[in-house]
Amino acid sequence: MTTQQIVDKLIEKFGTQIEASFPSDKHPRVHVTVGAWVEVARFMHDDPELKFDWLSNLSGVDYLADEKLCVVYDLWSFNLNHSLAVKVFVPRDVPVVPSVSAVWKAADWHEREAFDLFGIVFAGHPDPRRILLADDWVGHPLRKDYEFPREYHGIPGSVELDWQHKPDYPD
Repeated sequence: MTTQQIVDKLIEKFGTQIEASFPSDKHPRVHVTVGAWVEVARFMHDDPELKFDWLSNLSGVDYLADEKLCVVYDLWSFNLNHSLAVKVFVPRDVPVVPSVSAVWKAADWHEREAFDLFGIVFAGHPDPRRILLADDWVGHPLRKDYEFPREYHGIPGSVELDWQHKPDYPD
């Protein structure tokens, strides 16, 4: 199927739950409402004409100016050799997206990473704990308004160098 045919099939099945579509973009994608996401994901995975059997990437995006966070799902079908991305937007103050780890096993770790770094909660995730940062870490470092701590348990959080007076390193 072409990307346009995939998008048309999704719009035919889900109507206004597909909020926007960009089949000709450099990153072809659809925007799906958060409430319909699991149903759309299951359809994209199970439908014989789509068979999106691989979640190749899941990433978060912070749209600070719009007060939104977004989860981007890059999907691929090995059997049918086609791809499409899906974006799901949520408010920054209530960043909850249903987990699709039951649809694509790879979502398990990807969702944990997006939680850790962006603070996006994946409702229904089987193991919703931090994966990269310590359990007592405060905040989510990939949010655009994140303030990096000066120290963590006595360990300096950043080193500011005076580039005017660089140290002499041996050759």
